[in-house]
Amino acid sequence: MAYTATIEDENKEIALRYKHMLHDTYQTLTKEDKVLIRKAFDTAVDAHKDQRRKTGEPFIYHPIAVAKIVANEIGLGANSIAAALLHDVVEDTDYTFADLEELFGEVITKIVNGLTKISRLQTDQVYSIQAENFRKMLLTLNDDVRVILIKIADRLHNMQTLESMQPDKQVKIASETLFIYAPLAHRLGLYNIKTELEDLGLKHTEYEVYNDISNKISESKEEQEKYIESFTNIIQESLDKEGFKYVIKGRTKSIYSIRNKMLNQGVSFEEVYDKFAIRIIYDSKVKDEKFDAWKIYSIVTDHFSPNPNRLRDWISQPKTTGYESLHITVMGPKGKWVEVQIRSSRMDEIAEKGYAAHFKYKHGKQAETGLDGWLNKLKESLENQDINAIDFVEQFKLNLYSKEIYVFTPNGDIKSLPKGATAIDFAFAIHSEVGTHCRAAKINGKLVQLSHELKSGDQVEIITAKNQKPKLAWLDIVKTARAKSKIKSTLKEEEKSIAKEGKEVLARKLRHLKIKFNEKTTNELVNFFNLKTSFDLFYRMGNGSIDNPQLKKYSIQKSNALVHFFKTKIKRSTAVKEDVPSDEITRNFDMLVFGKNEEKLLYALAKCCNPIAGDNVFGFVTINDGIKVHKHNCPNALSLQSQYAYRIIKAKWIDSTQQGFKATLDITGIDNLGLVNEVTKIISNNLHVNIHKLNISGDEGYFQGKITVHINNNKQLNILIQKLKKIEGIEKVERFSN
Repeated sequence: MAYTATIEDENKEIALRYKHMLHDTYQTLTKEDKVLIRKAFDTAVDAHKDQRRKTGEPFIYHPIAVAKIVANEIGLGANSIAAALLHDVVEDTDYTFADLEELFGEVITKIVNGLTKISRLQTDQVYSIQAENFRKMLLTLNDDVRVILIKIADRLHNMQTLESMQPDKQVKIASETLFIYAPLAHRLGLYNIKTELEDLGLKHTEYEVYNDISNKISESKEEQEKYIESFTNIIQESLDKEGFKYVIKGRTKSIYSIRNKMLNQGVSFEEVYDKFAIRIIYDSKVKDEKFDAWKIYSIVTDHFSPNPNRLRDWISQPKTTGYESLHITVMGPKGKWVEVQIRSSRMDEIAEKGYAAHFKYKHGKQAETGLDGWLNKLKESLENQDINAIDFVEQFKLNLYSKEIYVFTPNGDIKSLPKGATAIDFAFAIHSEVGTHCRAAKINGKLVQLSHELKSGDQVEIITAKNQKPKLAWLDIVKTARAKSKIKSTLKEEEKSIAKEGKEVLARKLRHLKIKFNEKTTNELVNFFNLKTSFDLFYRMGNGSIDNPQLKKYSIQKSNALVHFFKTKIKRSTAVKEDVPSDEITRNFDMLVFGKNEEKLLYALAKCCNPIAGDNVFGFVTINDGIKVHKHNCPNALSLQSQYAYRIIKAKWIDSTQQGFKATLDITGIDNLGLVNEVTKIISNNLHVNIHKLNISGDEGYFQGKITVHINNNKQLNILIQKLKKIEGIEKVERFSN
């Protein structure tokens, strides 16, 4: 729809949006704060007066929206609100940093400078450069974490207005958001923003899935409200009797998390049992919060039976993001399991606004632990120049969503580690030197292997030895980014030493073979041994992986290079003249077309998601293996679309009758006599589908199995699944994905 507002309408709208921006924070701002924000607003309006967004709207709408998120959803102060209003001024207008510093001072200018650096990063580049840019973005944490918080607000508004972009740009930006910005928001405690980023990300990467779940949530909203009312009616009298001031409300699980549960558990929307939680938020003095939480817990469990395996106490030991809450799962009205979250008003504000609220309420040793501790660890990994940028991004993501355990040192100090962490992770958490030289560990006084997985409450003692060094196998054992980084750094130093020696050995051996040691020869050797870099070549020479006979083979090939070239040429020309049956060409090349021009190109089907004809797919241009075709919901799709957008090409099925595909089905149910016979009868006789592999086993009346079949397309597969589900005793049939 075309944009038609007049200048007068726009000015009224700008004034209204400015008023809404300060709606939640106006009462808490000082007179000086209000003057500063107004000055920043007037400057931004003047700077962007001639600019328009892609929708045709005034550009100033965007900085106002970002400032509103910063003020109301993150809860930052006047300097941050002003910086958000000004965040695009230097990037897009004639204003300079010197102008800003003269008008607003050093602090705001420094924040805007950090945001400008991020906006200048080119994202359509090779992955290693993009990863390096991401590292540089996070380095702004060293200057001011507010830069990252405002950048997340900027990304949220861009996601909210993504419809104005081209479809391929939408997928690129949405994938990047899911890959980096949503996990980052999660780690900074911005749960509401994280949820919205994830839902919007899903909307623009898998719209049909998003829309289907969204509609089903809307349909069940009235039923959910009635359920919360019935729950409240049962415990209200008891809470009132104890004199609590409280509110009880429902929190619907996000569309993205419901989608994840459906995928991970292989269930339908209706089978996801915890689609919403009940939240009890109470008023309490800080010193009484813990006592009151357990008192409310007692009242709830007096009325409803709790599931002891689902108790989560994040009040006694808060998460490293500062999140505090008591979670219990009880058998609620109508015999349904329901999660109940118990938290004070202070805890709720921290849960809603994350980092900013955490520091508003912090006290005691919180500056040394919690989120500050995580930020310090992150800064340490950012400053480690030995780790390459690609590894950094992967390691950074390791700790973003990790669940936590709490273990004790021999002195009784507590350490937070991700779930699945080992004794080696603990050793590196104590100190780099302890990790580097760790030889063994004692868990609760008992000697264990270094690969031993730690559990909450363990007391850990590390035994070190001066001669001990990290081993390559440790990288498969550790879970923390810190441990991986330190191990790789140490191993890299050893590799450099070996490679340096290997370079000298290679030069000596080539002289003996009367071959010049130069860059051309080095590149030829790298290709000859199918390696990636000259470093790999020198390292293998140093550790003896490449021996004299192998070098002699290269020497012979080099001397016969001309003959080899002509032979290859003759073979190639002969091959072209061979007759290839037309049906074979159709079978190999007529399945998929690529790009806007729908070209027929060579491709291979990715093994990670096993796409079949009719699946929603895209092409990915690999470095060595040509085009690989992935499903849009492939586990690797998000990462590929975010990091390598420039190598993604559209793919479309145009013919699905020339070639069969393998698909594997997971089947479970109640074991009946003749069940296998009935299954094979439906597959082979009714649908004329060939069975490639059949593996069904039963135990105490329950059976499970996998059946691999040859089918033409996903339509045929879906018909097969529906027919199998109708067999008496079969509980679940679903497509298996690696």
